[in-house]
Amino acid sequence: MTRTDVLDREVARTMSALSAAAKKGLGDPALAELVMIRASQINHCAFCLDLHLRRAREDGESEDRIRLLNAWEETEGLYSERERAALALTEAVTVLTDGFVPDAVYEKAAAHFDEAELAHLTGLIAVINGWNRLMVPRRIPPGGPVP
Repeated sequence: MTRTDVLDREVARTMSALSAAAKKGLGDPALAELVMIRASQINHCAFCLDLHLRRAREDGESEDRIRLLNAWEETEGLYSERERAALALTEAVTVLTDGFVPDAVYEKAAAHFDEAELAHLTGLIAVINGWNRLMVPRRIPPGGPVP
């Protein structure tokens, strides 16, 4: 089943505004795309993966970093410590099945991001997870209608 009536316009507008605000506040568009790709990999959101992979490439992200993002922990030197902290936080916030985000993960992210950046990073992680949860059950295919 594929749905063409993707989302209510107001919901889409609100989610898009939240995405834009979090991305702008983070101040690092390349990192924002990596975060959105990683969460979408975990959540198996083909639509969001397609969209954010395309955007990352358009912004000049390297193929090596994109291709190996799913195994970022095993790739020494490919991602900065700041990016690694953001990716660890992304995974911890995305997969809350064990309860809370581990203190060590949060503290490592807090060491690399000031308070405002950390709030925007957490907001970005929350909103991409929201997008994933809106698109996956609707079976919106890669390249499908953008809400």
